[in-house]
Amino acid sequence: MLRVLLPVHDHAQGLKSGSEWNCRVPDLFISVVPEKICTFSGLYPEVVISMAASSESEVESEIETVAPRKRDTPEDIVLEAPANGLAFHPARNLLAAGDVDGDVFVFEYSCWEGETKELWSSGHHLKSCRDLAFSEDGQKLISVSKDKAIHILDVEQGRLDKRISKAHSVPINSLLLVDEYLLATGDDGGSIRLWDQRKEGPIMDLKQHEEYIADMALDPAKKLLLTASGDGCLGVFNIKRHRFELLSEAQSGDLTSVTLMKRGKKVACGSSEGTIYLFNWNGFGATSDRFALKAESIDCIVPITDNLLCTASTDGIIRAVNILPNRVVGSVGQHAGEPVEQLALSHCGKLLASSGHDHRLKFWDVTQLRSVVVDDYRKRKKKGGQLQALSSKAWGIDDFFAGLKEEEDIVPNPVEEESEDSD
Repeated sequence: MLRVLLPVHDHAQGLKSGSEWNCRVPDLFISVVPEKICTFSGLYPEVVISMAASSESEVESEIETVAPRKRDTPEDIVLEAPANGLAFHPARNLLAAGDVDGDVFVFEYSCWEGETKELWSSGHHLKSCRDLAFSEDGQKLISVSKDKAIHILDVEQGRLDKRISKAHSVPINSLLLVDEYLLATGDDGGSIRLWDQRKEGPIMDLKQHEEYIADMALDPAKKLLLTASGDGCLGVFNIKRHRFELLSEAQSGDLTSVTLMKRGKKVACGSSEGTIYLFNWNGFGATSDRFALKAESIDCIVPITDNLLCTASTDGIIRAVNILPNRVVGSVGQHAGEPVEQLALSHCGKLLASSGHDHRLKFWDVTQLRSVVVDDYRKRKKKGGQLQALSSKAWGIDDFFAGLKEEEDIVPNPVEEESEDSD
């Protein structure tokens, strides 16, 4: 039985206690009251509603329970400080982030509202966490820091399993896992070190760059390590033979990122001047092509397919860019007017995560980017044209970035134009 207050109409005032009469039940109870038969309980406007096989607790739970809503992407994660490092787990729905305060977080993400949660955090680094990565089996999380240390953490417990103090003589800036045991680190002074977790000390220590190591990439054979440096050069190191191979000619800006494209035939480097530089494989001495975006800089690049990559920029826009033919396809998303620090692609390839100076970790659906085909090499966008929104959360021309203009500057190599069209 549930006692509620209901308005008593004039014609019911003469009813005796215990008598039954038809009354209007408030809409709130219509879904849970099987019959609209009420028992008049006296001279006051109080009515006892009889309900078959329903208790007061069942009514309350049914009223209060709201089914969670499934989203296209997980909800944003808000940190106390901007994140420099970002990495997805190789098999599970886990995202790791390392912030400028030196804290490392692991989150379990979900597209169901309210189900994305922090699993654990670690504050072992004394200074900013610069980069991090999961091991191949997903059981370990490795992080590097401005405090010159390498940390190896247990993913399940968040426990610090190993700490290599003073791994470099200057702050460490980048990290790349080679295999189950080997990892490479690059520092602010331009040094590259190769580590075997089964041994003490580095097994390779080379310095050829004059400035910081911004990013590193590895060929599929895991023989050549490619480095992008603040000195504007692309470096090539043979980690099988532990030797330096060559440096490219210096570009006009810092090289901030590096990745392989076109089934390993091309190497793409982002730069601080907003240009993507392309190198032929085995032709690392000089660029074969360059592609200038109207962006303040390209701080990070992540390949989505063999032909298409996403770029992070200080203007806050995440752009999808096709390589050969060189084209800005559109905008995947944005951090409202704040620089985007890092990008990462999920193990399923459907989600792109980004970290920005707004202290947020955002998720973007990049599923449709895999079906993008750019087949007209010489087609150019009109000056003043707007970026096409490529996801449901990417802002269009009526949003904050309505005034931003996207213009391309393509400087193709005529020989490359012929050969790449046939790929």
